[in-house]
Amino acid sequence: MTHTSIASRRAGRPHAVAMAAFAACAAASTFAQSVGSTLAPVEIRGNYDNAVGSSDAASQGSVSARLIATRPTERTGEILEFVPGLIVSQHSGDGKANQYYLRGFNLDHGTDFATFVDGMPVNMRSHAHGQGYTDLNFLIPELVSRIDYRKGPYYAEEGDFASAGAAHLRLMDTLPAGIASLTLGQNRYTRALLAKSTAAGAGQLLYALDLARNDGPWVNPERLRKFNGLLRYSQGTRDEGFNVTAMGYSARWNATDQIPQRAVDAGLVDRYGAIDATDGGESSRYSVSAAMRQRNALGLLEVNAYAIRSRLDLFSNFTYYMDDPVGGDQFEQKERRSVAGLNLSQTWNMKLAGFDAVNRVGLQTRYDRVSPVGLYRTTARVQTSLDREDRVRETSAGVFAENTTQWHEKFRTVAGVRWDRYRFDVASNIAANSGKAGDHLASPKLSFIVGPWAKTEYFLNWGEGFHSNDARGTTQVLTPKDLLPTTPVTPLVKTRGSEIGLRTELVPGLQSSVALWRLRIASELVFVGDAGDTAPSRPSARHGVEWNNHYVADNGLLLDADFAISRSRYTQDDAAGNFIPGSIEKVVSLGVTIVDRGPWSGSVQLRYFGPRPLVEDNSVRSSSTVLTNARVAYKLDAKTRVALDVFNLFNRKASDIDYYYDSQLRGEASPVTDRVFHPVEPRAFRVTLTHNF
Repeated sequence: MTHTSIASRRAGRPHAVAMAAFAACAAASTFAQSVGSTLAPVEIRGNYDNAVGSSDAASQGSVSARLIATRPTERTGEILEFVPGLIVSQHSGDGKANQYYLRGFNLDHGTDFATFVDGMPVNMRSHAHGQGYTDLNFLIPELVSRIDYRKGPYYAEEGDFASAGAAHLRLMDTLPAGIASLTLGQNRYTRALLAKSTAAGAGQLLYALDLARNDGPWVNPERLRKFNGLLRYSQGTRDEGFNVTAMGYSARWNATDQIPQRAVDAGLVDRYGAIDATDGGESSRYSVSAAMRQRNALGLLEVNAYAIRSRLDLFSNFTYYMDDPVGGDQFEQKERRSVAGLNLSQTWNMKLAGFDAVNRVGLQTRYDRVSPVGLYRTTARVQTSLDREDRVRETSAGVFAENTTQWHEKFRTVAGVRWDRYRFDVASNIAANSGKAGDHLASPKLSFIVGPWAKTEYFLNWGEGFHSNDARGTTQVLTPKDLLPTTPVTPLVKTRGSEIGLRTELVPGLQSSVALWRLRIASELVFVGDAGDTAPSRPSARHGVEWNNHYVADNGLLLDADFAISRSRYTQDDAAGNFIPGSIEKVVSLGVTIVDRGPWSGSVQLRYFGPRPLVEDNSVRSSSTVLTNARVAYKLDAKTRVALDVFNLFNRKASDIDYYYDSQLRGEASPVTDRVFHPVEPRAFRVTLTHNF
C-alpha cells in the first residue's frame, strides 16, 4: 500500500492534493497528501485509526468519535483513558482535576502529559495546586470528534509537559443531528445536555448547554453543581476554513479527600467518609479561541489563537490535625489566571536531493498572568493565616522545524528540532523570593520509518523534550514556612527518550502495535503546592513495553486489548531506596463494543491498574484495582435511544489512589505514618434518554 492510499484511507474520502495537505498529527499523512492521487474511499469502522502508514511511531494513533460515543465514562476527565495505557483516577471532589498515570509516571495532575482542546493548552503552569494542572471538566464529551495521541518526546510540534505524551482533542464543527439528553442516576446524579448545529450565513453555528449535579456515594454529600456552555461558528472544511469558539464552565463542590486506613479499621470513619467535611472548592474557566487553515503559494498556513480566564479556590486537608491540633490542617490554594497564546505554522513541499519531502515550521507563544496565586491556612474554609502569596508573569516562545523525506518507497525519515525560551517574573509577599529568571533549551528529534512489508511497518524514534518548573521555584531563596535558605530550581528540565516499535495489519481486521520505550529525566523537580515549597528529587529513568490491539471482528463487533508494563527508578543511589513512589507498573485495558444489532448496542470495558511502590525502598505498596464498566443501549425509534450505564459492575472495593505519609487524627498524641487512600465509588447505575432532532 502506498502512502498516498494510506492518506486516502485515513481521510475516508477521495483525495487529490497537489500541495502540502492539512498538517495533522502524523507527518506521514502530511507527506502522503502532498503526493497527489485519487482513490476510492475506504471506510474506517474500528474504534481506533491506527492503520499501517498512519503515523510516525508505533505508539501514536487516533481515537474515533464512534468509540467515544459508545463507552461510558463516570467523570469527564476519564475521556483520556481512551489513550492506550493511560489511567485516570481521582483523590478528591469531581470538580478538581483528575490524577493521571502513564509510562511509569504518576503524572500527578498532568506534569509530563500535555493535553490540548482545539489547540488550546489545558495544562496550567505555575498552578496553585500542581505544575501542569489538567482540568478537563470544561469539556462536553459528546462534542469531541476525535482524540489524536502521541507518546514520547519525538515530535517537534510538542513542547512543555509532553515528555510522556500528548493528546489533542478535536471538537466538532457540526452535528449530524441535534442532541437532547437527560441522565438520571443514584445519589441524585442528574445531567441535561442540549446541543445543535444550524446554518448561519455561509457557515455553521454550533451551540451546547450542559448542566449536571451529583452528591456521590459519600457520607458528606459532594453537592457538585456544574455548568458548561459552548458556542462555535465555522466555515469551510478541515483542510481549508476557520472557526471561532467560546466556552464557559463553572462548578462548586464538597470534597471527600483521602482518608487514613487506621481510621477506617478502627471504625472512626466510614469507607466513604471524610475527616474534614469542609473540604471542597469552586472553579471556573472561560475561553475564546480561533483557528484558521488557509492554502497559500507555498502550501498550508495554520493559525490558532486563544484567550483563557480561569479561577480556582480549593480547600484540602491531607494531614488532619498534625500541624494544628485544635483548628486542623486545612489549607486553601487560590489563583486567578489569564492566559493568551498564538500558534502558527507553515507547511510546504520540496525536493531534497531529488527526493520528495515536506517541511513544516512553526511558532508557539504563550503568556500566563496569575494574580494572585496563594496558599493560606484555613479552618472550615475561613482563612486564618498566610503561607505565601505571589503574582506571577510567565512568558514562553517556541519555534520548531520538521522535515519528512521519502528516501525510498519503503523508507522515510522525520527530522525535527525545537527551541524554547521562558521568562519568569515573580512578585512574592516574601520579598527575598521575588525576582526574575529565564531559561532556554533546544530539543532535537529524529525518527526512521521502514516498510511496510507483509502489511507491517517498523519504527525507530529518538528525541529530547522538557517540562517547565513552577515560576515561584525559579526565584525562591527562602522556604515559605520556615524561612530557611534554599536554592532556586532549574526552570526547564530536560528529558530524553527513545522507542523501537512495529505496527501490523497482517491479520485481517486487526491493527496491532508493539513499542519498547525508554525515558530519562534530568531531575524530577516539582513544586509542592500543599506546602508552598519546591521539592527537588533525583534523576530518573523509565522503560517499558506497550502492546495495543484493535480488532474489527465483523461489522458490529469491535474488540480492544491494550497492555503496558513499565519500570521506574531513580538513577542516583540513595539509602532511602531507588523506587519512585506512585510510579505505575502494569496496566491492562480490555474492551468489547457491539453495535448495529438491530435496535441493540452495548459495550463492556475492564481496566486493571496494577500495584505501585508507595515509598522509595518498595517496602509499602498499593493494591491493584480492577474496574469494569458496561453499557446497554436500545433504539426506541430512529431518533430516540435509551442507555443504561453501570459503573464498577462487580462492586469492587478498591482504591482510586493510595499514599503513605505522616498524619495525625484528633486525639492522637503524635503523627502516625500510615497508608491513606481514596476509594473507588461503589456500583452505580445511570440511565440516559437521548433524542436527536
